[in-house]
Amino acid sequence: MPKLIMVVNEDRFFLSHRKDIALSAQREGWDVTIVCKDTGQRTDVEQLGLKMVELPINPTGTNLWQELKTFRFLLSLYRKNRDAIVHHVGLKPMLWGSLAAKFAHVRGVVNAVSGLGVLFSEKKLSFIAKKILCLLRFANNKDTVRIIFQNHEDEHLFLSNHVIEKEQSLFIKGSGVDLSQFCYTPEPESDVIKVLFTGRMVKEKGVLVLIEAANALRNDYEGKVEFLLCGGLHNNPQAMKESEIHQLCDGKYIQWLGFRKDVNQLLQQCHIVAFPSYYREGVPKSLIEACAVGRPIITTNSIGCKDTVENGKNGFLVPPKNSERLAQTLRILIEDAQLREKMGKEGRLKAEKEFSLEQVVKMHMAIYNEF
Repeated sequence: MPKLIMVVNEDRFFLSHRKDIALSAQREGWDVTIVCKDTGQRTDVEQLGLKMVELPINPTGTNLWQELKTFRFLLSLYRKNRDAIVHHVGLKPMLWGSLAAKFAHVRGVVNAVSGLGVLFSEKKLSFIAKKILCLLRFANNKDTVRIIFQNHEDEHLFLSNHVIEKEQSLFIKGSGVDLSQFCYTPEPESDVIKVLFTGRMVKEKGVLVLIEAANALRNDYEGKVEFLLCGGLHNNPQAMKESEIHQLCDGKYIQWLGFRKDVNQLLQQCHIVAFPSYYREGVPKSLIEACAVGRPIITTNSIGCKDTVENGKNGFLVPPKNSERLAQTLRILIEDAQLREKMGKEGRLKAEKEFSLEQVVKMHMAIYNEF
């Protein structure tokens, strides 16, 4: 039985973004092990029939001792499983996992770049970002390594910095969405227009920008519009604190819903999806799901986000960190139900054409079977 070891930061990310790939591999005869930090959802992973090994990792940490502990753990694991295909998802698993795989001489490596985050968001690369690319260049310098990119800007960054060769590069646009589960649903008939944000409560995701835009519209729309912020807290030192969020939300016009598992239902109950992120995204799953359900999207013309919207067709693109333009664009969709319906239908067509989970899974199976 061929072995597949999938390494991700946390169990909750695995469940929301990669479980269908792992389950498909298992059905095709792979011995699948998930390696990730246990945030309390280990039982959910194991109930799927998958093995889980807890990964000692601080997803947002910079302590060198902790980082070396993650590397040593993966090196030990891979030396015991040299015949495995290892699939790293995210920057930190990709960095330490690729190095460990190189020294352990595993059968094959698949690295998935699912967004490079704040560290690579600035136009000029920082000293740390440059050093990370150097380490990745060393770790990926092997014929048995493949890199999956979700957007072409990340691919260009790796190629222009000679991290990989073009032959190693693969392109899969996002994590996919189950089109049978996230069905097209006409917007609800309601006197109150609901604007939904789904994402972690991190400033770089545009939470404060959306709140500023909502407050700019308050005098005209309070009682007629509700802004719903759906997402949990994050352990990043730069993440928003619970007290800060409660201070910014009044519980009525602007509501914080916290972490929710019923995102599909929330999408069906809303009229507009707003995601003004300036974080260096891969392709945001929340926007892929919004397309599938048929909701018009307002997001930024930034890496990853812009790949989900054809401006003026299934939504609008606005400049990052610009609450005034965001407010103006929100007003357009709030006032025009016919435009919302038209854009929603275009979004569904885009999801069917570009974001099918079935196609994403098939592409991953083909990659695994190459080795």
